[in-house]
Amino acid sequence: MPINYYIFLAVALFCVGVAGVLTRRNAIIIFMCIELMLNAVNLLLVAFSKMHHHALGASVPTAGIDGQLFVFFIMVVAAAEVSVGLAVIVMMYRNTHSIDVNFLNRLKH
Repeated sequence: MPINYYIFLAVALFCVGVAGVLTRRNAIIIFMCIELMLNAVNLLLVAFSKMHHHALGASVPTAGIDGQLFVFFIMVVAAAEVSVGLAVIVMMYRNTHSIDVNFLNRLKH
């Protein structure tokens, strides 16, 4: 499959994530949109890694696995980020009984 399809899909996913972050007020949905943007970047990383190895003419069956290894480690760090982020959101809900990010801006004063 051509690389253009992967680029278009990743750009579409990233744009949906940016639109969600900019328009939503719910902290959980904002968090999910940030993860969607991270997954779009991961998709591009794997696609470009495969394209790079095919352009070099490598006929090894494990060619292009470097990008997949990077994505694996990125997803491990993202899983830790999700656990910490959700813990912060749960504590925020326990204290304020709201997960609206605009309400949190009013708590500064």
